[in-house]
Amino acid sequence: MIGTKKFSYDVWGDTVNMASRMESHGSPKFIHVTAETYQRLQYQYQFEPRGTIQVKGKGDMTTYFLTGRLEK
Repeated sequence: MIGTKKFSYDVWGDTVNMASRMESHGSPKFIHVTAETYQRLQYQYQFEPRGTIQVKGKGDMTTYFLTGRLEK
């Protein structure tokens, strides 16, 4: 929180930075996710491997595109 009379809220941190990196390295109409997100959601959603990309401040990272839900 910033300010004492007029409050302004902002979010900082590694998660916000990583989301920004995924967005900047993504492609239109695709949801670009990290390997950690893939690991957590792989049994509910379909993914297409994006491959390894160079991410500022993180180095080489394996990433994926979310392509849809898995059928139950």
